[in-house]
Amino acid sequence: MKHFVPALRRNLTRSAGREAPMVGQKRLVDDQRKPSLAISVASYNVHKCVGTDGVFNPDRVLAVVLELDADIVALQEADQRFGSRKGLLNLKALHEKGGYRSVLDEGSRRLSHGWHGNVILYRSGHVTGVTKMKLPGFEPRGAVLVDFDFSGVPLRIIGAHLGLLASSRARQAEAIIAAAHPVDDRAMILLGDTNEWRVGGRSALWPFDPHLHDVDMAIASFPSRFPLWPLDRVLSNRHVTVYEMYAVDTALSRVASDHLPVKAVIGVTPGVAEPAALGEGRPAGA
Repeated sequence: MKHFVPALRRNLTRSAGREAPMVGQKRLVDDQRKPSLAISVASYNVHKCVGTDGVFNPDRVLAVVLELDADIVALQEADQRFGSRKGLLNLKALHEKGGYRSVLDEGSRRLSHGWHGNVILYRSGHVTGVTKMKLPGFEPRGAVLVDFDFSGVPLRIIGAHLGLLASSRARQAEAIIAAAHPVDDRAMILLGDTNEWRVGGRSALWPFDPHLHDVDMAIASFPSRFPLWPLDRVLSNRHVTVYEMYAVDTALSRVASDHLPVKAVIGVTPGVAEPAALGEGRPAGA
């Protein structure tokens, strides 16, 4: 709760003018190990392109993604929920205007863009492997695991949207770590809507620890018009330094979805092993 009280105070007193967004603190690292890769990553639940005004408008979401200007963007709820699960964004326009490509050739269905609504966009680096995971729990949920190579620097990105039930979230965290923890101990980042507002020992995300953990302060991102809860997270392992993390709070992002996007500037330290096959993981706690 120690992080929520200042966040609540800030949000409850910002009616006259909008304050600068809270920024996560830099994680302590060995100063002798300079990052060999510096990129920006973002997570954004687009709420099936329905804004806080109740209007379905994919163009607004596309504009927010372009505003993010992140190298890798993990989207949630990017497909229709039922039926054909048709993709809701104009991927061609994202490529033409922002240079973004999707890691998936196809998603949950022939017309979908994502796997259970999860889409990972990138504009640099080389994709060396993609795995689509079904996650356990009461609701149908999934995660996308992607291995990138950035000029010899391997990086594993996980895009996920966890369940509404705490028991499901804990099981899903266990499943992700069991499948995704790399035997070569490469840098790894999870981006997504965790549906978890608690931090510390009471959080349903505890199975991620010590493999993946938060920056020093979770950032309020939901609801977008009056952000109080840190549902959208950036979790990373010991090879990743999070220099800053913040909710992208603009006039457009406050109306385009019920979540604000969360962006982080990260550095990957040298000394990671050579790439290995995706999915050669070890169980959590191993």
